[in-house]
Amino acid sequence: MAEEVKKVMNRIYSEISKVVTGQEESVTLLLVGLLARGHILMEGVPGLGKTLLSKTLAYILNAEFTRIQFTPDLMPADILGTQIYDLNTRTFRLRKGPIFSEILLADEINRTPPKTQAALLEAMEERQITIDGKTMTLPESFLVIATQNPIEQEGTYPLPEAQLDRFLMKILLNYPTPEDELKILSRYGQFVEHHGLEEMGLARFTSRDWLPGLRKKIRQVQVEKGLVEYVQKLLDHSRRSPLLYLGASPRGGIALLKTSRCLAALEGRDFITPDDIKRMSLPVLRHRVILRPEAELEGLTPDRVLSRILEAIPVPR
Repeated sequence: MAEEVKKVMNRIYSEISKVVTGQEESVTLLLVGLLARGHILMEGVPGLGKTLLSKTLAYILNAEFTRIQFTPDLMPADILGTQIYDLNTRTFRLRKGPIFSEILLADEINRTPPKTQAALLEAMEERQITIDGKTMTLPESFLVIATQNPIEQEGTYPLPEAQLDRFLMKILLNYPTPEDELKILSRYGQFVEHHGLEEMGLARFTSRDWLPGLRKKIRQVQVEKGLVEYVQKLLDHSRRSPLLYLGASPRGGIALLKTSRCLAALEGRDFITPDDIKRMSLPVLRHRVILRPEAELEGLTPDRVLSRILEAIPVPR
């Protein structure tokens, strides 16, 4: 069961690695999100490959891909679509917006006002949208990959907690190692167009009929009672931490168990371990907790606080 999941995911990982170098952990987490059917928030400075990684995944999966550049003047109708009057038929018809796709890249999502950000809420949670009282279902494989720049904060609108909670994980992209960066620079120029995926000879899936079946197999991954208790203690400690104003919610715990099962299956195991939970804790919880002002003054980050909490909790045997 898990070996089949591992085989397919390794195939996707291998193809992505032909294009994106030095972001191995980010690619793994993106595949976990794909298996878990959860939306992803990627944060990193410009030039680390956030857009390229998203486009490459969509290309390999042969999925319909749409990119929206979020700007201060972007309106909800620019995302969802709008009703327009047809003079020929004398009726209104829907002109669908870019949200009607399978993989949606919301580029620099924190550059648009809250009203426009909120246009994604229903789509991300329910995988449906409502326009003029009419509800329309989005594709089964609908996935939002949002990006934001952690450095340039002028003219941005921080995502509210309700919006952040819709994201299964927040992935932090860092600079590649010198060795990986040398590979990137050596590869540059081999192709006529750096982003011309068609010219890189990537193997693509002809369909995604296999994806629902793999997701069903994830449910067979065993989770021992002791590990469930381990996750509950992590949530409880986060709420009682003097460094956190807001701790992790039960939804965060559910997401942690879900992604841990996907990670185990991705590695070919039909059971999860404490290491799976530890590895997934930061991506799943870092955007679901809020630091107290005094913790921020000390230079602490959500990752550091969560790591301290993990160190304080005994690992189940």
